[in-house]
Amino acid sequence: MDARSPDLTQTSSQDVAGWRADAPTTKSLAEVNSTVAIPVAGHWLRRLLAFVGPGYLVSVGYMDPGNWATDLAGGSKFGYTLLSVILLSNLMAILLQSLAARLGIVTDRDLAQACRATYSPVVNFLLWLACEAAIIACDLAEVIGTAIALKLLFGIPLIGGALLAALDAFLLLLLMNRGFRFLEAFVIALLAVIAVCFVVQIAAAAPPVAEVLRGFVPKSEIFTNSDMLYIAIGIIGATVMPHNLYLHSSIVQTRAYERNDSGRREAIKWATTDSTVALMLALFINAAILVVAAATFHRSGHSDVAEIGQAFELLSPLLGLGIASTLFAVALLASGLNSTVTATLAGQIVMEGFLDLRLPSWARRLLTRGIAIVPVIIVTAIYGERGTADLLVFSQVVLSMQLPFAVIPLVRFVSDRRKMGQFAIPVSVAAIAWIVAGVIVVLNVKLLADTFFG
Repeated sequence: MDARSPDLTQTSSQDVAGWRADAPTTKSLAEVNSTVAIPVAGHWLRRLLAFVGPGYLVSVGYMDPGNWATDLAGGSKFGYTLLSVILLSNLMAILLQSLAARLGIVTDRDLAQACRATYSPVVNFLLWLACEAAIIACDLAEVIGTAIALKLLFGIPLIGGALLAALDAFLLLLLMNRGFRFLEAFVIALLAVIAVCFVVQIAAAAPPVAEVLRGFVPKSEIFTNSDMLYIAIGIIGATVMPHNLYLHSSIVQTRAYERNDSGRREAIKWATTDSTVALMLALFINAAILVVAAATFHRSGHSDVAEIGQAFELLSPLLGLGIASTLFAVALLASGLNSTVTATLAGQIVMEGFLDLRLPSWARRLLTRGIAIVPVIIVTAIYGERGTADLLVFSQVVLSMQLPFAVIPLVRFVSDRRKMGQFAIPVSVAAIAWIVAGVIVVLNVKLLADTFFG
């Protein structure tokens, strides 16, 4: 038996290659698993392009509406100083997503399946509950962001916008039925829309290049200024999303690479390249939000802009560009649509992986969407727009609470030679990964303490 390619049909009572022998044998996202062909010959660029896609689906979570408020607050209040925090959180994301891709490619399991094949039923059930709570919280932020964008652009009431956002379950079903590549093309097209919108806004804002570049250099002030530190923690907490680790470990398996050592080694190389390039786009978008806020609001003395609605109202007058606010809202809508689609897919992966649940794909997606939509509708109906703002903050707190429960198992699995064989990460990489996990845990504990007791 090859430890790098576990025999999933083994029925011995002993653990197989570090996994529980009674673990389910269902493939992750079975309906699209190994459906994207990989050329075996030709130029290396053809093979790279065949792997391009999953990284961009993952990058969506790093620029979703939950990130916008923290980036706006950081830019309007502290100028370009917190660009270094965005860079740091993006480097953390690049490392963690590469580990998630490695886990999926080497073990033929996504992170949820790996947890189910390692931990006891009780631990797995608790991990599933925590993960579902995080996905619902993430979904809430994305639905709220989409609803706000629809209100800003078309005057649709928030309740109506939230209901419209729920239709993404049908959109996802349609795209998946046409093939996973159609889903990837849809997401990449919306990412291009977001990028173009912010390129125009940055050009209009004309930020001083020297100050922007200095912002990427870490400053001790971030740690000594409590207000700045709080927003910095919020940026990191809103950037590294737990559901992305489950998502990435699954969707890399849509590629029909050879399930042997050489095939897996090449798949890891191209998948890591794909996610790294895609996350650099996420870095640009997050940095662009902060730069626009700094160049527009901070420079004009509006240092208290932290809400999306405020930014929409002030952008065009302050920039002197009539279309600026519209572009901002269009980018928000594209971000919200992308994020709800990928979060719904992540919900399916988690439910299948932890519970081995046998439901039609459309039923699983409708169930995931319904769980998220109902709280938004209730809060909006009772409290109006202010209630959704509070719910958005609460959703980020829930995400922070769950993140360590995804990061720690991931680092543990990819460091384990029984599970990963020769593809286990080197000791030096494992040390960096554990340091990142520790930093995330400490920062999130502080964020929670400040939220509930500060």
